[in-house]
Amino acid sequence: MSTTLSSPRRKLAAVGAIIALLVAVVAIGIAAGRAVEDGRAPNEPQGAAQAAGEDPEQQRVYDKLAERTSRREADDALAVGKKDAPVVLVEYADYQCSFCGRFTRETQPELIKKYVDAGTLRIEFRNFTLYGADSERAARASWAAGRQGRFWQLHDELYAKTRKGDALAEEKLVAMARTAGVPDLDKFRTDLDSEAARSALKKDQEEGYELGVQSTPSFLVNGRPVSGAQPTAVFADAIETAAKAAQEKKGGGK
Repeated sequence: MSTTLSSPRRKLAAVGAIIALLVAVVAIGIAAGRAVEDGRAPNEPQGAAQAAGEDPEQQRVYDKLAERTSRREADDALAVGKKDAPVVLVEYADYQCSFCGRFTRETQPELIKKYVDAGTLRIEFRNFTLYGADSERAARASWAAGRQGRFWQLHDELYAKTRKGDALAEEKLVAMARTAGVPDLDKFRTDLDSEAARSALKKDQEEGYELGVQSTPSFLVNGRPVSGAQPTAVFADAIETAAKAAQEKKGGGK
């Protein structure tokens, strides 16, 4: 057997090639997101609708991407659903994004009722801010609420309607935290302005940038890109396709 295949240079090149392929897949999958954010529908839905005829290599790319992005941390306050659910939906979103709000209000409750509660789906939220300091402050506030077990309550309050600029000032965020049931508002203020909050936001942002995310909302369903606030049926198809693939993989099927 040739020893050149195990050389550090060859290994580094192989890793680089995989990362480049993963980034290319996400970039293609999110390209329609800009059209959606501008209020224009993409040419065709992204996600499970593209699954027909995919070759095994494409599925392996999605699997690799899922391994990189699905954190599956048991104590992740920004996640809902079983840690070992067969499907993980990762969402990259900004609190000033109206289409992110549409997903939260219209689609996410249906996905939770049908798939999260059944143990099939886990949703992991990523703060991916695009609109400056106000978005970053809101993102840190949501993280701070999570420190007291109220992330999803403040998340939903933030997305109850489109909020921009002064509507996301610190005092307004504190008021929303009170409505969301955050028990210790002094701690909330401290956590909101903490270095830990900024580090958590930076981690989410760097992950998104590395993947090539350019618009919000952007999603990965077990590594398969879904862009924009698509109809619930598109997410349902993607989740069911991913669940089937995970079951086949677990059972050793092709």
